[in-house]
Amino acid sequence: MIYENDVVRDVQIAYIGGGSRGWARTFMTDLAMEPRMGGTIRLYDIDTEAAKANETIGNHLSRRKEAVGKWAYRTCMSMEEALTGADFIVISILPGTFDEMAVDVHMPERLGICQSVGDTAGPGGMIRALRTIPIYVEFAEAIRQYAPDAWVINYTNPMSLCVKTLYHVFPQIKAFGCCHEVFGTQKVLKGIAEDVLGLKDIDRKDIQVNVLGINHFTWFDYASYKGIDLFPMYRKYVDEHFEEGYAERDTNWANACFACAHRVKFDLFRRYGLIAAAGDRHLAEFMPGNEYLKDPETVEKWKFALTSVEWRKKDLENRLEKSRRLLKGEEEINLDPSGEEGILLIKALCGLERVVSNVNIPNTGMQIENLPAKAVVETNAVFERNAIRPILAGPLPESVRELIMPAVDNHETILEAALTCNEELVVRAFMNDPQVKGRKCKEQDIRQLVRDMLDGTKKYLPKGWK
Repeated sequence: MIYENDVVRDVQIAYIGGGSRGWARTFMTDLAMEPRMGGTIRLYDIDTEAAKANETIGNHLSRRKEAVGKWAYRTCMSMEEALTGADFIVISILPGTFDEMAVDVHMPERLGICQSVGDTAGPGGMIRALRTIPIYVEFAEAIRQYAPDAWVINYTNPMSLCVKTLYHVFPQIKAFGCCHEVFGTQKVLKGIAEDVLGLKDIDRKDIQVNVLGINHFTWFDYASYKGIDLFPMYRKYVDEHFEEGYAERDTNWANACFACAHRVKFDLFRRYGLIAAAGDRHLAEFMPGNEYLKDPETVEKWKFALTSVEWRKKDLENRLEKSRRLLKGEEEINLDPSGEEGILLIKALCGLERVVSNVNIPNTGMQIENLPAKAVVETNAVFERNAIRPILAGPLPESVRELIMPAVDNHETILEAALTCNEELVVRAFMNDPQVKGRKCKEQDIRQLVRDMLDGTKKYLPKGWK
């Protein structure tokens, strides 16, 4: 990298999954709006034509006059080519296809197990992990060989297990996981503070929070705005608006299947005293299956949604069509900030900023003192030149720790299952999952479900399973 006049040039970013039709455009947009960095984006994807399409779209965007960040996009034909000499590595992939995800999300419904997302927790998240972990083993080995000093930013779910796998294979890797769910809860607090205090346009980043938990099951035990403790305000708001919930005015979600009224958050606050800091769709999947996800009618009552794979397939069709229009010059990418912080964190690691943000990394610094050191946890950390310094978040209340531990234990079990192709370990993890426990499923039914789900995803599993 070349530093001159508070600007860093020639930054080399390898993008694994560079044929993305969704996240890639968010990344391109944020890069184009950042005037203090420039360089090369090396796009690598098993779908080479998709990567080449993004090369064309990205270079066209960079040539636009209003694009203040200038980047050259280049398709690479191998990971070696993409990784060698990289300063940063971004990983954003879909493990398998939506056909496999349909197995993840919908096959457990035969036992009454209803999943609102199916990519992190529950049977769906675990089977998805079995597809993902072998891929991440390859990524970690390639990074160790070709770019051992690069910073690695993961966006793929299941986040905790992706990051855990990278460190398991290459303990010296400089990897971390980014997730925007915390930002969404900060926006809820911002909106409530604006309503109660009569203020306008509070900056989400001015909502100071202590983050502790695991990805998609994250919590705040502290929230403040310019010296104002937000917990009493939040408690009063929850009591007064529990039935209708909170409707976000500035939501970025374009489809109702991602929307929620935050009533699950409100209920968890009443029960445990901490502010749950993820979307209700994710939070519900870590709780017993006879609670928020008992059946579609219960989901409707709690005012969130089940994201079906059919919807995801239709959304992919729309994104493919958008890519076609961008490629043909029939449409331009809108240069609006995404609200993500990935580019800000890259700037900080380059030494241009000093930033505090939430991050998913191993708990080896005991950021959360009553979770295992081997767990991948989500807490705040300081990002500065070539360093991430995790902030000690303190302990979780025992009642919340007990909610989190089944997922932490299952991360260990599923990682071992994926590395050893051990079906019995998958059965054990399923039986330890709160969604499954809440449905009081019989062991023989769980075993058959595991076999059928493995069969439904076998195309993307290592030969050891076969």
